[in-house]
Amino acid sequence: MTTLPLMPKATAVWLIEKTALTFTQVAEFCGMHPLEVQAIADGEVAQGIVGYDPVANHQVTKEEIARCEADTNARLKILTTGNQVKRRSKGARYTPVAKRNDRPDGIAFILRNFPQLQDVQIVKLLGTTKDTIAKVRDRQHWNSQNIKPRDPVTLGLCSQTDLNAAVTASNERLEREGRTVPPPMLIGDEE
Repeated sequence: MTTLPLMPKATAVWLIEKTALTFTQVAEFCGMHPLEVQAIADGEVAQGIVGYDPVANHQVTKEEIARCEADTNARLKILTTGNQVKRRSKGARYTPVAKRNDRPDGIAFILRNFPQLQDVQIVKLLGTTKDTIAKVRDRQHWNSQNIKPRDPVTLGLCSQTDLNAAVTASNERLEREGRTVPPPMLIGDEE
């Protein structure tokens, strides 16, 4: 699979305006048909598009363009770069405003049914704070009279896969430490 430059049509406009490359060379580099490149050169297509400089944006070098200008049979090769997209690190995730009031319910459910989970795991799982977890646990939350333990998966606060992975990790940690894994409380049980 060949990699195309970012914004191929704008890149083609720049290459047509600034270089002596043939239409075929520009077309193959930008993943376009040579007739489309010719239409860009004639001003029939892409009239309002501003050229996108592939040299300044590290997609091709000046030397590569010069090499291809000297040999009409040569083809431009795009520079391979590392992953340019910055991936979001794991951690607290954004919760929509409509679901923020459900978060204490999810915390209460996890505290009741999965007491082996550490606060840090709950923070990552539900995108909350240790302070909120402590207030829900100690019934000091400002809305504690209205908190009803509800499954955070059904509330959309986390995925079942993430919850299962956190519980499994906690159970393995307890086994390594030689402690017993607490059974989850039944829904009708009270603390």
